[in-house]
Amino acid sequence: VNILRMSNSTERLSSDCGSSSLVTFQIVLSHLLFFLFPIALLLNGIASWVSLHLESTSTFIVYLKNLVAADLLITLMIPLKAAGMLPGATVEFRAFICRYAAVTFYCCLYTSIALMGLISLDRFFKIVRPCGKVLGQNMKFSVIMSTLVWILLFGGTAIPNIILTDQVSATQTDDLCMSLKPPAGKNFHKYVVLFMEILFWCVNILIVFCYICITMKVVQSFRNSGSNNRRGKKKTKLRVFLILLVFWACFVPLHLILRIPYTFQQVNYSSNSCLFELGKFAKDASLWLATTNTCIDPLLYVFLCREFKEKLVSLMADVAISLKLASAPDKPETTLQQTKF
Repeated sequence: VNILRMSNSTERLSSDCGSSSLVTFQIVLSHLLFFLFPIALLLNGIASWVSLHLESTSTFIVYLKNLVAADLLITLMIPLKAAGMLPGATVEFRAFICRYAAVTFYCCLYTSIALMGLISLDRFFKIVRPCGKVLGQNMKFSVIMSTLVWILLFGGTAIPNIILTDQVSATQTDDLCMSLKPPAGKNFHKYVVLFMEILFWCVNILIVFCYICITMKVVQSFRNSGSNNRRGKKKTKLRVFLILLVFWACFVPLHLILRIPYTFQQVNYSSNSCLFELGKFAKDASLWLATTNTCIDPLLYVFLCREFKEKLVSLMADVAISLKLASAPDKPETTLQQTKF
């Protein structure tokens, strides 16, 4: 009798843990992702359009183009992830999201993070110049590093994850993605998450170090030149502050306390775990916050990259001229009709 009571109380605890609240939250989150998608698509579409017209004349432009490509791929995965969160999504569709869309989404997210680290390193080499001009202005170095990031993250994590998500699930479960993985797939998933966590914090340390050094170098150069350019100093500090603020606000919540604990609960999932439900709630919320970075990055390109801004203005001017020329033939007729009247 006591065992039955304990079993009933456990089931009640599981039902009261917020499963219905979690479903409601996922519906809200899916609508937030659907809302985010057209904004991200518009901004990243424009960024892609501009980057295609930019010549790769510097290492920074090489990294920028790769970052635009990563953000665009993330954007294209947003509606798929959002649709997979809806209660009406079929098992087959959710399985497709787990095998392909979610894996691509996460890989592109960490590709974007790694490229942000390379951009900060590029700025560091060019401004602080600890190794002269060799690394900072070497185009081959930037192409090799960008290629290695894509190969390492997709070849080393995405493709094996897709291969190891090969089980068949006939019914909906609270965590369908884990049910599609064999034991080897679950272990690999755990190690991938650990690797991504280490990668994020290494990039975070690198970005902080590089931009602090850059700020100190720029301020020191103002002092050495005898310039009292307060506006220039404030502009430099503001740029550094914005970069760090965006990076921390978007990515730190996902990695600070959630990523590793949630993954270990996910791999050893128990349907009676309230902690798992709370972890999933927090993880999904912080992941949405990380996704908003796809909308912020294109705005930062305009604010921080002079070449990107100039090319955007030039292309917009060309579009305006083209529209004027397209409507030009109608103007003489209008003027003639007004004169006769």
